[in-house]
Amino acid sequence: MRHRRRPAGATPTTRTAVAALALALVPVAGCASPEGLKDDGQARSVHAPHELWPQYTPAPLRESDNPAALKPLHGVPRIPAGDMTHADPLAVLDADYTSDGDRAPAPRSVRRPELHDLTDDGKPDLITVVDLDRRTSDLRVYTVRNAVVTRILALRGVLAGVELAAGHLAVREPTKDPRYVSVTDYVWDGHSMGLWDLTLDLAHKPKPSPGPPSPGPPSPAPTGAPPSPTSIGRRAPWAAPGPPGTPP
Repeated sequence: MRHRRRPAGATPTTRTAVAALALALVPVAGCASPEGLKDDGQARSVHAPHELWPQYTPAPLRESDNPAALKPLHGVPRIPAGDMTHADPLAVLDADYTSDGDRAPAPRSVRRPELHDLTDDGKPDLITVVDLDRRTSDLRVYTVRNAVVTRILALRGVLAGVELAAGHLAVREPTKDPRYVSVTDYVWDGHSMGLWDLTLDLAHKPKPSPGPPSPGPPSPAPTGAPPSPTSIGRRAPWAAPGPPGTPP
């Protein structure tokens, strides 16, 4: 019997050996480098996130827990002009705190208020900070809506800084790593101070305190000097005496 000759080429055994050799030359994990292939070890397996306690969900945010909840203050005079420069900052803070059953803040604990347009209506809004102790502070922002002074933001925390940029209000708070601070960015969205972004940023280095002023001749006591803050009721130390409702 004549046997049929197999066509010229590799036998199945030969092809299997070549394929096995090619697979053996492929590294399991590694990368090319000028020195050649390098084995970085076995790659970690990728798995979908494993959710812990999926059956538990938080209750909806209460309005009192929402820092951007609008709160009209009816305990202060109305402002038809819609401009917070016509409001007394201490009176606004007093009405806000006492309406929640809290004690009005001491004038010395109130930082100098700032007036800036955050609601993009061309009229300044009132930005205040009350230092509750050497670490914790209250940041509160007020605007005028339909002639009524309205709180639009209330945050309590450790303020490493407060910044304004293009209508954004950025609140910087320290983290456990002293090199970084967390930055919470709020912006007016037409209805409230919405949360815009949460980021980490490098902590600002404290500015060196200015040296003592150079000694000079004593200034003569002015005649008709204004009364001290203690003699003008609850007026804050940063405010100059003036008629009620005069902005600082």
